[in-house]
Amino acid sequence: MKKRIYLDYAASTPIDKKVLEAMLPYLRKHHGNPSSTHGFGQKAKAAIEEAREKAAKFLHCSPLEVVFTSGATEANNLAIQGVIQYISNQTSLLEESPARRQDAKPHIVTSQIEHESVLEPCKMLEKEGVAQVTYVPVTKEGFVRVEDVEKAIQENTVLVSIMYANSEIGTIQPITEIGQLLRKHNLQDATYKILFHTDAVQAANYLDCNVEKLGVDLLTLSAHKVYGPKGIGLLYVREGASLHALLGGGGQEGGLRSGTEDVAGIVGFGVALQELQNPRMLVVNIKTRQLRDTLVKKVLRRIPESVLTGSQEKRLANNTHFRFHGIEGRDLVLLLDQKGIAVSAGSACSETTQEPSHVLLALGLEQEEALSSVRITIGKYTKLEEIEKVIKVLTLGVAKLRKGGV
Repeated sequence: MKKRIYLDYAASTPIDKKVLEAMLPYLRKHHGNPSSTHGFGQKAKAAIEEAREKAAKFLHCSPLEVVFTSGATEANNLAIQGVIQYISNQTSLLEESPARRQDAKPHIVTSQIEHESVLEPCKMLEKEGVAQVTYVPVTKEGFVRVEDVEKAIQENTVLVSIMYANSEIGTIQPITEIGQLLRKHNLQDATYKILFHTDAVQAANYLDCNVEKLGVDLLTLSAHKVYGPKGIGLLYVREGASLHALLGGGGQEGGLRSGTEDVAGIVGFGVALQELQNPRMLVVNIKTRQLRDTLVKKVLRRIPESVLTGSQEKRLANNTHFRFHGIEGRDLVLLLDQKGIAVSAGSACSETTQEPSHVLLALGLEQEEALSSVRITIGKYTKLEEIEKVIKVLTLGVAKLRKGGV
Protein backbone atom coordinates (compact mmCIF):
# COMPACT_ATOMS: atom_id res chain seq x y z
CA MET A 1 0.00 0.00 0.00
CA LYS A 2 1.32 3.42 -1.00
CA LYS A 3 2.30 5.60 1.95
CA ARG A 4 0.03 8.59 2.39
CA ILE A 5 1.32 12.09 3.05
CA TYR A 6 -0.40 14.12 5.77
CA LEU A 7 -0.19 17.90 5.40
CA ASP A 8 -3.21 19.08 7.36
CA TYR A 9 -1.57 19.68 10.74
CA ALA A 10 -3.64 22.82 11.35
CA ALA A 11 -6.76 20.62 11.40
CA SER A 12 -5.30 18.03 13.76
CA THR A 13 -1.98 16.51 14.74
CA PRO A 14 -1.09 12.85 15.35
CA ILE A 15 -0.64 11.89 18.99
CA ASP A 16 2.97 11.98 20.11
CA LYS A 17 4.36 8.63 21.29
CA LYS A 18 5.21 10.01 24.75
CA VAL A 19 1.71 11.43 25.07
CA LEU A 20 0.08 8.10 24.25
CA GLU A 21 2.35 6.21 26.66
CA ALA A 22 1.43 8.60 29.47
CA MET A 23 -2.29 8.20 28.75
CA LEU A 24 -2.50 4.41 28.59
CA PRO A 25 -2.32 3.69 32.37
CA TYR A 26 -5.32 5.99 32.89
CA LEU A 27 -7.29 4.16 30.23
CA ARG A 28 -6.48 0.68 31.52
CA LYS A 29 -5.39 0.63 35.16
CA HIS A 30 -5.99 3.90 37.00
CA HIS A 31 -9.71 4.16 36.32
CA GLY A 32 -10.91 5.91 39.46
CA ASN A 33 -13.17 8.94 39.48
CA PRO A 34 -11.04 11.94 40.53
CA SER A 35 -13.88 13.18 42.75
CA SER A 36 -13.78 9.96 44.82
CA THR A 37 -11.98 9.99 48.16
CA HIS A 38 -10.55 6.45 47.94
CA GLY A 39 -7.12 5.61 46.59
CA PHE A 40 -8.25 5.01 43.02
CA GLY A 41 -9.89 8.42 42.89
CA GLN A 42 -6.99 10.22 44.51
CA LYS A 43 -4.55 8.64 42.02
CA ALA A 44 -6.62 10.12 39.19
CA LYS A 45 -6.92 13.46 40.98
CA ALA A 46 -3.16 13.67 41.47
CA ALA A 47 -2.61 12.99 37.76
CA ILE A 48 -4.91 15.86 36.84
CA GLU A 49 -3.11 18.25 39.16
CA GLU A 50 0.26 17.20 37.77
CA ALA A 51 -0.99 17.95 34.25
CA ARG A 52 -2.37 21.27 35.47
CA GLU A 53 1.08 22.20 36.76
CA LYS A 54 2.61 21.32 33.37
CA ALA A 55 0.06 23.51 31.62
CA ALA A 56 0.71 26.33 34.07
CA LYS A 57 4.44 26.10 33.45
CA PHE A 58 3.82 26.39 29.70
CA LEU A 59 1.61 29.44 30.20
CA HIS A 60 3.72 30.96 33.01
CA CYS A 61 0.73 31.18 35.33
CA SER A 62 -0.60 29.63 38.53
CA PRO A 63 -2.07 26.10 38.30
CA LEU A 64 -5.22 27.55 39.89
CA GLU A 65 -5.69 29.64 36.74
CA VAL A 66 -5.94 26.59 34.43
CA VAL A 67 -9.43 25.22 33.68
CA PHE A 68 -9.65 22.02 31.64
CA THR A 69 -12.52 21.77 29.16
CA SER A 70 -13.73 19.39 26.45
CA GLY A 71 -11.85 21.37 23.83
CA ALA A 72 -11.21 24.80 22.37
CA THR A 73 -14.85 25.33 21.36
CA GLU A 74 -16.02 24.97 24.95
CA ALA A 75 -13.12 27.08 26.21
CA ASN A 76 -13.94 29.90 23.78
CA ASN A 77 -17.61 29.73 24.69
CA LEU A 78 -16.78 29.76 28.40
CA ALA A 79 -14.61 32.82 27.90
CA ILE A 80 -17.16 34.79 25.88
CA GLN A 81 -20.48 33.67 27.34
CA GLY A 82 -18.99 33.35 30.80
CA VAL A 83 -17.88 36.99 30.86
CA ILE A 84 -21.17 38.32 29.46
CA GLN A 85 -23.35 36.23 31.76
CA TYR A 86 -21.35 37.33 34.78
CA ILE A 87 -21.56 41.00 33.78
CA SER A 88 -25.26 40.72 32.98
CA ASN A 89 -25.84 39.39 36.47
CA GLN A 90 -23.93 42.35 37.92
CA THR A 91 -26.00 45.16 36.41
CA SER A 92 -24.61 47.72 38.82
CA LEU A 93 -21.27 47.43 37.07
CA LEU A 94 -22.89 48.78 33.93
CA GLU A 95 -24.73 51.61 35.64
CA GLU A 96 -21.88 53.61 37.10
CA SER A 97 -21.67 56.16 34.29
CA PRO A 98 -24.24 58.04 32.17
CA ALA A 99 -23.07 56.17 29.07
CA ARG A 100 -23.65 52.84 30.73
CA ARG A 101 -27.08 53.83 31.98
CA GLN A 102 -28.08 54.72 28.42
CA ASP A 103 -27.10 51.27 27.18
CA ALA A 104 -26.54 48.65 29.85
CA LYS A 105 -25.73 45.84 27.41
CA PRO A 106 -22.11 44.72 27.73
CA HIS A 107 -20.02 45.23 24.61
CA ILE A 108 -17.53 42.82 22.97
CA VAL A 109 -14.79 43.68 20.49
CA THR A 110 -13.63 40.86 18.23
CA SER A 111 -12.38 40.50 14.64
CA GLN A 112 -13.98 39.42 11.39
CA ILE A 113 -11.58 36.48 11.00
CA GLU A 114 -12.05 34.68 14.31
CA HIS A 115 -12.79 30.97 14.51
CA GLU A 116 -16.46 30.00 14.42
CA SER A 117 -16.31 29.06 18.10
CA VAL A 118 -15.73 32.74 18.85
CA LEU A 119 -17.95 34.29 16.19
CA GLU A 120 -21.00 32.09 16.78
CA PRO A 121 -21.27 32.78 20.54
CA CYS A 122 -20.92 36.49 19.80
CA LYS A 123 -23.68 36.35 17.19
CA MET A 124 -25.86 34.34 19.56
CA LEU A 125 -25.44 36.89 22.34
CA GLU A 126 -26.34 39.66 19.89
CA LYS A 127 -29.41 37.78 18.70
CA GLU A 128 -30.56 37.19 22.27
CA GLY A 129 -30.17 40.91 22.93
CA VAL A 130 -27.79 40.50 25.85
CA ALA A 131 -24.64 41.95 24.29
CA GLN A 132 -23.38 44.29 21.61
CA VAL A 133 -20.51 43.20 19.38
CA THR A 134 -18.11 45.11 17.14
CA TYR A 135 -16.32 43.02 14.50
CA VAL A 136 -13.18 44.93 13.57
CA PRO A 137 -11.89 44.54 9.98
CA VAL A 138 -8.48 43.23 8.94
CA THR A 139 -5.92 44.29 6.36
CA LYS A 140 -5.62 42.52 3.01
CA GLU A 141 -2.92 40.34 4.61
CA GLY A 142 -5.24 39.42 7.47
CA PHE A 143 -3.94 41.58 10.30
CA VAL A 144 -6.00 43.23 13.01
CA ARG A 145 -4.84 46.82 13.49
CA VAL A 146 -4.34 47.91 17.09
CA GLU A 147 -5.81 51.32 16.25
CA ASP A 148 -9.02 49.65 15.02
CA VAL A 149 -9.35 47.83 18.33
CA GLU A 150 -8.81 51.12 20.14
CA LYS A 151 -11.48 52.88 18.04
CA ALA A 152 -13.94 50.07 18.69
CA ILE A 153 -13.75 50.37 22.49
CA GLN A 154 -16.86 51.91 24.05
CA GLU A 155 -17.89 52.91 27.56
CA ASN A 156 -19.65 49.56 27.96
CA THR A 157 -16.87 47.36 26.49
CA VAL A 158 -16.16 44.46 28.82
CA LEU A 159 -14.29 41.98 26.59
CA VAL A 160 -11.86 42.00 23.66
CA SER A 161 -11.30 38.64 21.92
CA ILE A 162 -8.64 38.49 19.21
CA MET A 163 -7.04 35.23 18.05
CA TYR A 164 -3.26 34.83 18.39
CA ALA A 165 -2.82 33.28 14.92
CA ASN A 166 -5.33 32.50 12.20
CA SER A 167 -6.03 28.85 11.45
CA GLU A 168 -6.51 29.34 7.71
CA ILE A 169 -3.90 31.85 6.55
CA GLY A 170 -1.51 31.69 9.50
CA THR A 171 -1.26 35.42 10.17
CA ILE A 172 0.07 36.28 13.63
CA GLN A 173 -1.84 39.05 15.37
CA PRO A 174 -0.31 41.84 17.52
CA ILE A 175 -1.55 40.35 20.78
CA THR A 176 1.14 41.91 22.98
CA GLU A 177 0.41 45.36 21.56
CA ILE A 178 -3.33 44.93 22.07
CA GLY A 179 -2.64 43.75 25.61
CA GLN A 180 -0.60 46.90 26.26
CA LEU A 181 -3.42 49.03 24.85
CA LEU A 182 -5.99 47.44 27.14
CA ARG A 183 -3.71 47.61 30.15
CA LYS A 184 -3.27 51.35 29.56
CA HIS A 185 -7.01 51.78 29.05
CA ASN A 186 -7.83 49.90 32.24
CA LEU A 187 -5.43 52.05 34.24
CA GLN A 188 -7.08 55.20 32.92
CA ASP A 189 -10.66 53.97 33.29
CA ALA A 190 -11.16 52.13 36.56
CA THR A 191 -14.96 51.95 36.24
CA TYR A 192 -14.75 48.46 34.83
CA LYS A 193 -11.81 46.44 33.56
CA ILE A 194 -11.90 45.22 29.96
CA LEU A 195 -10.89 41.57 29.89
CA PHE A 196 -8.66 40.35 27.05
CA HIS A 197 -9.14 36.88 25.55
CA THR A 198 -7.07 35.21 22.84
CA ASP A 199 -7.66 31.94 21.03
CA ALA A 200 -4.11 30.58 20.94
CA VAL A 201 -4.99 27.16 19.55
CA GLN A 202 -2.91 27.48 16.37
CA ALA A 203 -0.14 29.48 18.02
CA ALA A 204 0.89 27.10 20.78
CA ASN A 205 3.30 25.01 18.68
CA TYR A 206 5.28 27.97 17.42
CA LEU A 207 4.76 31.11 19.51
CA ASP A 208 5.43 32.21 23.08
CA CYS A 209 2.28 31.69 25.15
CA ASN A 210 3.55 33.44 28.28
CA VAL A 211 0.33 35.07 29.47
CA GLU A 212 2.19 37.78 31.36
CA LYS A 213 4.10 38.88 28.27
CA LEU A 214 0.96 38.74 26.15
CA GLY A 215 -1.09 40.69 28.68
CA VAL A 216 -4.15 38.45 28.35
CA ASP A 217 -6.74 37.55 30.97
CA LEU A 218 -8.15 34.54 29.15
CA LEU A 219 -6.40 32.16 26.73
CA THR A 220 -7.63 29.07 24.89
CA LEU A 221 -5.62 25.96 23.99
CA SER A 222 -6.53 22.62 22.38
CA ALA A 223 -4.69 19.34 22.89
CA HIS A 224 -5.17 17.83 19.44
CA LYS A 225 -3.40 20.78 17.81
CA VAL A 226 -0.22 20.11 19.83
CA TYR A 227 0.18 16.34 19.30
CA GLY A 228 -2.22 15.48 22.11
CA PRO A 229 -5.61 13.72 22.13
CA LYS A 230 -8.88 15.05 20.77
CA GLY A 231 -11.65 16.07 23.15
CA ILE A 232 -9.61 18.06 25.65
CA GLY A 233 -8.73 21.74 25.88
CA LEU A 234 -8.17 24.41 28.47
CA LEU A 235 -8.96 27.98 29.31
CA TYR A 236 -6.48 30.10 31.21
CA VAL A 237 -8.44 32.39 33.55
CA ARG A 238 -6.40 35.09 35.22
CA GLU A 239 -6.96 35.37 38.97
CA GLY A 240 -9.61 38.03 39.53
CA ALA A 241 -11.29 37.55 36.13
CA SER A 242 -14.88 36.58 36.90
CA LEU A 243 -16.82 34.15 34.71
CA HIS A 244 -20.25 32.56 34.97
CA ALA A 245 -20.08 28.77 34.53
CA LEU A 246 -21.86 27.35 31.50
CA LEU A 247 -22.54 23.98 33.10
CA GLY A 248 -24.12 23.29 36.47
CA GLY A 249 -23.15 20.17 38.33
CA GLY A 250 -20.53 18.86 40.72
CA GLY A 251 -18.35 21.95 40.68
CA GLN A 252 -15.22 20.46 39.16
CA GLU A 253 -12.49 22.72 37.75
CA GLY A 254 -12.97 25.39 40.36
CA GLY A 255 -16.70 25.47 39.70
CA LEU A 256 -16.20 26.64 36.11
CA ARG A 257 -16.50 23.29 34.36
CA SER A 258 -18.66 20.71 36.11
CA GLY A 259 -18.49 17.09 34.99
CA THR A 260 -16.21 14.12 35.61
CA GLU A 261 -12.83 14.95 34.12
CA ASP A 262 -11.28 13.10 31.18
CA VAL A 263 -8.28 11.98 33.19
CA ALA A 264 -6.40 10.27 30.37
CA GLY A 265 -7.00 13.20 28.04
CA ILE A 266 -5.82 15.72 30.62
CA VAL A 267 -2.71 13.65 31.37
CA GLY A 268 -1.94 13.50 27.65
CA PHE A 269 -2.51 17.23 27.26
CA GLY A 270 -0.06 17.93 30.07
CA VAL A 271 2.66 15.83 28.47
CA ALA A 272 2.01 17.42 25.05
CA LEU A 273 2.50 20.89 26.53
CA GLN A 274 5.58 19.70 28.37
CA GLU A 275 7.03 18.43 25.08
CA LEU A 276 6.53 21.86 23.50
CA GLN A 277 9.01 23.21 26.04
CA ASN A 278 11.67 20.66 25.08
CA PRO A 279 14.71 22.54 23.65
CA ARG A 280 14.76 20.22 20.65
CA MET A 281 11.47 21.76 19.52
CA LEU A 282 13.46 24.85 18.51
CA VAL A 283 15.30 22.71 15.98
CA VAL A 284 12.06 21.06 14.85
CA ASN A 285 10.45 24.45 14.29
CA ILE A 286 13.43 25.73 12.30
CA LYS A 287 13.16 22.65 10.08
CA THR A 288 9.43 23.18 9.73
CA ARG A 289 9.93 26.78 8.63
CA GLN A 290 12.57 25.72 6.11
CA LEU A 291 10.22 23.12 4.61
CA ARG A 292 7.45 25.72 4.52
CA ASP A 293 9.69 28.20 2.72
CA THR A 294 10.76 25.56 0.19
CA LEU A 295 7.13 24.74 -0.52
CA VAL A 296 6.16 28.39 -0.97
CA LYS A 297 9.13 29.26 -3.18
CA LYS A 298 8.73 26.32 -5.54
CA VAL A 299 4.93 26.48 -5.82
CA LEU A 300 4.97 30.18 -6.67
CA ARG A 301 7.77 29.63 -9.18
CA ARG A 302 6.40 26.53 -10.90
CA ILE A 303 2.66 27.18 -10.97
CA PRO A 304 1.53 30.20 -13.00
CA GLU A 305 -1.09 32.51 -11.48
CA SER A 306 -0.56 31.17 -7.98
CA VAL A 307 -0.70 33.46 -4.95
CA LEU A 308 0.28 33.03 -1.30
CA THR A 309 -2.55 34.34 0.86
CA GLY A 310 -1.64 36.41 3.90
CA SER A 311 1.75 37.64 5.03
CA GLN A 312 5.06 36.19 3.90
CA GLU A 313 6.75 37.25 7.14
CA LYS A 314 4.33 37.33 10.07
CA ARG A 315 2.78 33.90 9.66
CA LEU A 316 3.01 30.60 11.49
CA ALA A 317 6.10 28.56 10.64
CA ASN A 318 4.06 25.63 9.33
CA ASN A 319 1.35 27.45 7.37
CA THR A 320 0.90 27.90 3.64
CA HIS A 321 -2.30 29.00 1.93
CA PHE A 322 -2.38 29.25 -1.85
CA ARG A 323 -4.87 30.56 -4.39
CA PHE A 324 -4.76 29.08 -7.90
CA HIS A 325 -6.57 31.11 -10.52
CA GLY A 326 -9.13 29.21 -12.58
CA ILE A 327 -9.71 26.18 -10.35
CA GLU A 328 -11.90 25.14 -7.41
CA GLY A 329 -9.88 24.49 -4.28
CA ARG A 330 -12.11 21.58 -3.29
CA ASP A 331 -11.46 19.86 -6.62
CA LEU A 332 -7.73 20.14 -6.03
CA VAL A 333 -8.08 18.78 -2.48
CA LEU A 334 -9.93 15.73 -3.84
CA LEU A 335 -7.39 15.22 -6.61
CA LEU A 336 -4.52 15.32 -4.11
CA ASP A 337 -6.36 12.94 -1.82
CA GLN A 338 -6.63 10.46 -4.69
CA LYS A 339 -2.85 10.70 -4.97
CA GLY A 340 -2.45 9.97 -1.26
CA ILE A 341 -1.87 13.56 -0.11
CA ALA A 342 -4.04 15.12 2.61
CA VAL A 343 -4.49 18.90 2.53
CA SER A 344 -7.55 21.10 3.05
CA ALA A 345 -9.57 23.83 1.40
CA GLY A 346 -9.67 25.82 4.65
CA SER A 347 -10.58 25.43 8.31
CA ALA A 348 -11.61 21.85 9.13
CA CYS A 349 -14.62 23.17 11.05
CA SER A 350 -16.05 24.89 7.96
CA GLU A 351 -14.76 22.67 5.16
CA THR A 352 -18.05 20.80 4.72
CA THR A 353 -19.89 23.96 3.66
CA GLN A 354 -19.99 25.16 0.06
CA GLU A 355 -19.62 28.81 1.03
CA PRO A 356 -16.39 30.77 0.65
CA SER A 357 -14.37 31.23 3.82
CA HIS A 358 -15.39 34.21 5.94
CA VAL A 359 -11.69 34.76 6.61
CA LEU A 360 -10.85 35.15 2.93
CA LEU A 361 -13.85 37.37 2.27
CA ALA A 362 -12.73 39.59 5.14
CA LEU A 363 -9.42 40.10 3.29
CA GLY A 364 -11.38 41.65 0.44
CA LEU A 365 -11.17 38.67 -1.91
CA GLU A 366 -13.92 37.97 -4.42
CA GLN A 367 -15.93 34.77 -3.96
CA GLU A 368 -14.22 33.09 -6.93
CA GLU A 369 -10.78 33.90 -5.49
CA ALA A 370 -11.74 32.58 -2.07
CA LEU A 371 -13.00 29.30 -3.53
CA SER A 372 -9.74 28.74 -5.42
CA SER A 373 -7.80 28.22 -2.20
CA VAL A 374 -5.90 25.32 -0.67
CA ARG A 375 -4.25 25.23 2.76
CA ILE A 376 -1.16 23.06 3.25
CA THR A 377 0.13 22.85 6.82
CA ILE A 378 3.33 21.11 7.84
CA GLY A 379 4.17 19.33 11.10
CA LYS A 380 7.08 17.88 13.01
CA TYR A 381 6.86 14.55 11.17
CA THR A 382 6.97 16.11 7.67
CA LYS A 383 9.97 15.19 5.50
CA LEU A 384 11.65 17.03 2.62
CA GLU A 385 10.90 14.20 0.17
CA GLU A 386 7.20 14.56 1.02
CA ILE A 387 7.31 18.27 0.27
CA GLU A 388 9.05 17.59 -3.05
CA LYS A 389 6.40 15.04 -4.01
CA VAL A 390 3.59 17.40 -3.07
CA ILE A 391 5.07 20.16 -5.22
CA LYS A 392 5.22 17.80 -8.21
CA VAL A 393 1.69 16.45 -7.76
CA LEU A 394 0.31 19.91 -7.03
CA THR A 395 1.86 21.35 -10.19
CA LEU A 396 0.42 18.57 -12.36
CA GLY A 397 -2.93 18.72 -10.56
CA VAL A 398 -3.46 22.43 -11.07
CA ALA A 399 -2.56 22.12 -14.76
CA LYS A 400 -5.00 19.23 -15.17
CA LEU A 401 -7.87 21.08 -13.49
CA ARG A 402 -7.25 24.18 -15.56
CA LYS A 403 -7.63 22.03 -18.68
CA GLY A 404 -10.96 20.78 -17.39
CA GLY A 405 -9.76 17.49 -15.98
CA VAL A 406 -11.09 15.86 -12.80
